[in-house]
Amino acid sequence: MKSPTLQTVIIAVVFAIIAYIISSTMPVSSTLVAGLVFISAFLAPLVIGKSSTSSGSSTDSNTNVSDEDVRTLYVGNLPYRANETAVRELFSNHGAVLSVRLMKDKHTGKRRGFGFVEMAADDLDKAITALNDTEFQQRTLKVREAKERPERIEDNDQDD
Repeated sequence: MKSPTLQTVIIAVVFAIIAYIISSTMPVSSTLVAGLVFISAFLAPLVIGKSSTSSGSSTDSNTNVSDEDVRTLYVGNLPYRANETAVRELFSNHGAVLSVRLMKDKHTGKRRGFGFVEMAADDLDKAITALNDTEFQQRTLKVREAKERPERIEDNDQDD
């Protein structure tokens, strides 16, 4: 799940303030106010989505790459202290980085030492050549194109 942008939070707060003003000036039920705030949570991202397509901010400059042009890299032997920002900076020197996901243990929350970087397909080979077997924070990185993950079959659902 994506975290809300500052603009989304601001718009949601504005909707909440409007709902508060309406409830304090008019005799309306608290259910109506709660409904207005609830609806604002859905409207805020829609309002942001329309305004962000018209304004070209620097963080959205890579979103013009189509889905067919996006490839995923596996990055292994990452230092446990590395974060998404540091990995993004490293790979952005070699092409357009769309996303970075560093994997964590679901029980402990600690990083597992590998992750995935989504890049424009045109930049993939350049990044692999430049970064595979190079040192990053005293660790030798293993960089290659990620393999397609096979679909898992859950036997738990078949308890007839």
